[in-house]
Amino acid sequence: MHKSGMTSKISIIQKAFSPQRVVAGLVFLPLLAYAFPPFHDSDLSFGLRLVFWAGVMVLALTVTGLARKLMRKNPVFLNVPARDLAFVTLTLALFTPSLWMLAWVLFTCGGYMAPDAERVVVYGALFATGLMLVQRNDLNAAASTESDPEKPRLVKRLPPGFNGKIYRLTVRDHNVDVVTSEGTFTLRSRFTDAIAEMEPVPGHCSHRSHWVTDASIVSVERKGGKIFLKLVNDDLVPVSRKYKPMLEEDGLI
Repeated sequence: MHKSGMTSKISIIQKAFSPQRVVAGLVFLPLLAYAFPPFHDSDLSFGLRLVFWAGVMVLALTVTGLARKLMRKNPVFLNVPARDLAFVTLTLALFTPSLWMLAWVLFTCGGYMAPDAERVVVYGALFATGLMLVQRNDLNAAASTESDPEKPRLVKRLPPGFNGKIYRLTVRDHNVDVVTSEGTFTLRSRFTDAIAEMEPVPGHCSHRSHWVTDASIVSVERKGGKIFLKLVNDDLVPVSRKYKPMLEEDGLI
């Protein structure tokens, strides 16, 4: 694992288990276990109640994180009118079976009769709705980011009103050809400067004269012993020996 990836995961864990959340959990969980017996079963011991609600909290964090990740990886969910309903449905589908398993194990091990499926589904629906309300801001932010991605600075040098996508940059003499979904535009610029102005769009140099956006690559073709990147507009961009290892390392060829 790369050091940056490890650091990112540690940061996420530290954020999830901040001192404030840990203290809140230590205070809130015992109160919850005392005041609200699971499934209104007041015969359960306090210890079993505490373990149940602690398990529910862990499940809630895990399920909401997974549901949010799945929705962000599938932008179609973020852009549907019933986005909140989609999140509730996904959370319910993940949370309810896990809740039933948790309840069955704890109740059975404690010598009690496990709740039936109907009661578990009702609890699951209530929890899923509550989790949706808590996570709604994150989903709205993700949808906003998806629908309005940050544009590279190079766009400011293209004709006014340009609203297309940039596929690649190609150096030609002292100019740079910017190949886009709306045609090709030629800029008076150094190649390195044009590439720098494409940030934050992910891309790679495939040749000393060519830079392509990662999103525009659809396949890899080999002709006459040479490797080419095929783009969404059917352009074939050559891959030189110098840049091939980097493209292989990043999984593009």
